[in-house]
Amino acid sequence: MVLSFGIRFREYGAAMKKPVFIRVAMLEDDPLFHAAMARAIAAQADMVLHATATSRAGGLAMLAGPPADVLVADIGLPDGSGLDVVREACRRWPGCAVLVSTAFSDETHVMDAIACGATGYLLKDSEPGQQGMVDIRNAHQGGSPISPMVARRVLARFRQHLPSPAERALPAPSGREREVLLRVSQGFTTIEIARQLDVSAHTVQTHIRRIYRKLAVATRIEAVTTARRQGWLA
Repeated sequence: MVLSFGIRFREYGAAMKKPVFIRVAMLEDDPLFHAAMARAIAAQADMVLHATATSRAGGLAMLAGPPADVLVADIGLPDGSGLDVVREACRRWPGCAVLVSTAFSDETHVMDAIACGATGYLLKDSEPGQQGMVDIRNAHQGGSPISPMVARRVLARFRQHLPSPAERALPAPSGREREVLLRVSQGFTTIEIARQLDVSAHTVQTHIRRIYRKLAVATRIEAVTTARRQGWLA
């Protein structure tokens, strides 16, 4: 009786220690790449190939089943765009990380994939290697793996939409700082400004230093030029 209980306890313990696999779903129409990816996943001790599809229609149908942890999706499919599947996967499988794996490296595809909810964007190699498996684990752990070439394009796009230093909203000067700035633009010295405002030269210098910090400049000429761009000086 005791032996039986011990066996059952060990069986229960073994069941409790059953490994948890990363469930990977795949949307890929290239049979060679599909087979290579399947082999690579099967060789991992912590992954299982959860579901596969080779077309847009098949990918959408796949989403009706149990969710995967990571979806690796091509977007150039014979019957339409894989982005439709990416978008639906983010809606139907909200806990699934979606990695786009494709040969398209142009800005339009990259930005569209990100807009659809992709958490990573990988350019295909001739055959998926160990780095691809690292990327899947990274995505499952909350990362956003992106191929270096794609990352450069995303950063370039981001920079294009950044305002220039002159266009960024800067903290407005106080009333006294405006008075000092106006007189600086008129060419008055620190002592002359102090006399006009009936304050000490030290106080004027303090205002000027604050103006420099607010405008992120280092000289009077830069301060006046930037202030005019901001509309603080007529």
